[in-house]
Amino acid sequence: MDERSNLDRLMTVEEVAKYLCVPVNTLYQWRHKGTGPTAFRVGRYLRYDPSDVRSWLRDNSGTGHGVH
Repeated sequence: MDERSNLDRLMTVEEVAKYLCVPVNTLYQWRHKGTGPTAFRVGRYLRYDPSDVRSWLRDNSGTGHGVH
């Protein structure tokens, strides 16, 4: 059995932007300011753990960030 089948698939910047209904540039700005969901580099790409994105959204709903 493939080990990767047991792991959540990581989200791209574009997928997180669509999920949160924000522009991709907003995610980059949040990352620079340290205010957005936790992202990490895989090679030269940013990736997000879906559970981190959901936790961030839950913790920040009503703060002016994320889904309207």
